[in-house]
Amino acid sequence: MALMEVRHVTFAYREKPVLKDVSVEVGEGEVVTLLGPNGSGKSTLIKTVIGLIRPGQGTVRLAGRDISSIPQKELARHIAYVPQFHRGAFPYRVLDVILMGRMPHKTFFFRYSQEDIDIARTVMEKLSITHLAGRPYTEISGGERQLTLIARALAQGARIFVMDEPASGLDYGNQLRLLEHITALSCEGYTFIKSTHSPEHALWIAHRAVMIKKGAIIADGRCDDVVNSETLLQLYNIRVNVIRLNGTLRVCVPEMLKDNGAGEGTERPSVFVHRGTLRR
Repeated sequence: MALMEVRHVTFAYREKPVLKDVSVEVGEGEVVTLLGPNGSGKSTLIKTVIGLIRPGQGTVRLAGRDISSIPQKELARHIAYVPQFHRGAFPYRVLDVILMGRMPHKTFFFRYSQEDIDIARTVMEKLSITHLAGRPYTEISGGERQLTLIARALAQGARIFVMDEPASGLDYGNQLRLLEHITALSCEGYTFIKSTHSPEHALWIAHRAVMIKKGAIIADGRCDDVVNSETLLQLYNIRVNVIRLNGTLRVCVPEMLKDNGAGEGTERPSVFVHRGTLRR
């Protein structure tokens, strides 16, 4: 049985269809990437998966249970949401932000226990951000914030991470570090459902890609099988060559870069790629 199942989900905003009979299954330890243009329904699907909105038709099931029947506090012990942007209104310490992940395990009036603090410090060590513990959350970089939010999700005790464009706004180095952490956690059995605008991120670390256009799934399967020139043309209406390097790593090169019209002896722009594959 799949860990999470989206079954024939349909959703509309003010009678405008956004999701159309969407079905997806996610297994334990899988990294599933949602690919699609702006307005395709990726964020709406994410909101449906975390129980923020209810589908007009269909169900979302967690280990066989309809999530609409699971109390929010209990659901938060299983599913953690990592938003695209989170700046924070108050200068809480990074340690305090991570400790907030323990709230689903607490009663209304509570104090953090030594066990909670130990859990927070353990996840900070796992993500190599112990040095940030006393820093104000509002003063750290975007990459450090993303790692802090992942640490909060780990402290939450969740095994399923739902991430809306987690690499958006990060520099190239921080994007790759984030992908490495996701890969390492998936090897420990954590499950990731994440959206992205980068097909290469799917090719590098995801086990599966779900490609969505105009609210409908046009492809769902192993990244090596479904992320190709034909599906990317269908998805984004642009011609892209998917090239294999060193026998394993695949990168996307738009055809517009194939011949940029530079004359003989003129330097052409280089396309840099990350060496080695992050996917297990």
